[in-house]
Amino acid sequence: MARILIIEDSPINMELLTFLLANEGHELFLAERALPGIEIARQQPLDLILMDVTMPDVGGIEAAKMLRAHPNTRTVPLIAVTAMAMSGDKERIIAEGFDEYIAKPVDFAQLLEKVARFTGQSPSSDSDESQGT
Repeated sequence: MARILIIEDSPINMELLTFLLANEGHELFLAERALPGIEIARQQPLDLILMDVTMPDVGGIEAAKMLRAHPNTRTVPLIAVTAMAMSGDKERIIAEGFDEYIAKPVDFAQLLEKVARFTGQSPSSDSDESQGT
């Protein structure tokens, strides 16, 4: 399955994303802040990065620019997983360097579909029962 980095500062959200994606068989790398996540991304060959936008220290928008500027991470698909869901937020976030956007609370079926689309894999049949929280 895919090698996915999750950069998420909320322990609850990290646990939910980890549980869901591990059940799909993905190999996961985890970071609670942007800078350690960027270091992981530069050192590990990844298929996808899921990243919160609003984090302490370095935010997701700035981190996306750093990822896009580095040769090892420039082309890794980057999906924002964020509570920023006001009108225009999705377009602004994508314009800042993200490839896709998922609003919190996460709809698990939507997350699995987008992960599958960006990694070229299909979600397992058991995940059809998964719904957002």
